[in-house]
Amino acid sequence: MTKIQSVVRGVGGYLPQRIMTNDDLAKIVDTSDEWIVQRTGIRQRHIAAEGEYTSDLALIAAQRALEKAGMDASEIDLIVVGTTTPDRTFPATAALVQQKLGITKGSAFDVQAVCSGFVFGVATADSYLKTGMAKRALVIGAETASRILDWNDRTTCVLFGDGAGAIILEAQEVADDAPENGILVSSLRTDGSHWDKLYVDGGVSTTQSIGHLRMEGREVFKHAVGMISDVIEDVLSKTGKTTEDLDWFVPHQANKRIIDGAGRKLGIPEAKTIVTVDKHANTSAASVPLALWVANEDGRIKKGDLVMIEAMGGGFTWGAALIRW
Repeated sequence: MTKIQSVVRGVGGYLPQRIMTNDDLAKIVDTSDEWIVQRTGIRQRHIAAEGEYTSDLALIAAQRALEKAGMDASEIDLIVVGTTTPDRTFPATAALVQQKLGITKGSAFDVQAVCSGFVFGVATADSYLKTGMAKRALVIGAETASRILDWNDRTTCVLFGDGAGAIILEAQEVADDAPENGILVSSLRTDGSHWDKLYVDGGVSTTQSIGHLRMEGREVFKHAVGMISDVIEDVLSKTGKTTEDLDWFVPHQANKRIIDGAGRKLGIPEAKTIVTVDKHANTSAASVPLALWVANEDGRIKKGDLVMIEAMGGGFTWGAALIRW
């Protein structure tokens, strides 16, 4: 007997060239570097250039992931893009990335789970691969969050940045008793009763406009640690693992205080936690793959490591996945 594993083949990322520091923000809104760092851990963020779109960021991240995997774009037959800032209402940003990569086969679609989009995308691609609907998947988290910010609202504009990260998963058929590898298990949740705590106040059907991001920060913070812990504990229970088995914890990079709180509750030491929020800010669906890219590039995440990813976003949505690298 055999089984199919969704194995990681490559990771890529891209950050726009323009860096906006907290001091830069203090020139346009009533805030300070000290205020932002103390409450969020953020020191800077990257901002997409004029004419630089979500699909452009996603394309570069995808190309870098393909290079790491030693693959040609033509070998990809599934593209899933997690984004809440698509280039257009339609077609899907994934379709535009597919076109830019020169791919004309397979399927490509977006997943809209806000900051949880990449984790939802990984779980979706894993299901496609394990059921034989695809062979090689490109999963991307990409955002130009700066385009939906109200730059007069100091409670939200200081929190977000732009970027993209990508991972390539390949279906590999192995013996039933083969060592665990790739995506081991995922856990996803949504509770729409909290929609008005983190949302955008515009939309095609409601206002025929883009709108701006709105957030009740204290409410989001209040729910975050518990929700994150919920899915992580679920994933661990399904695999018989404990937090002590983890080599790396790669959380959504929204707020350093949330990351620290979840780590303390779960008993995951800071030394095992990948943190990029100080340099990237909250890049929504891009934050987890960007952190994976950074830690893979600098050699921290190695083949065989046990890696936990998690995210929480508007909706509320939240999810986690356990990966044998």
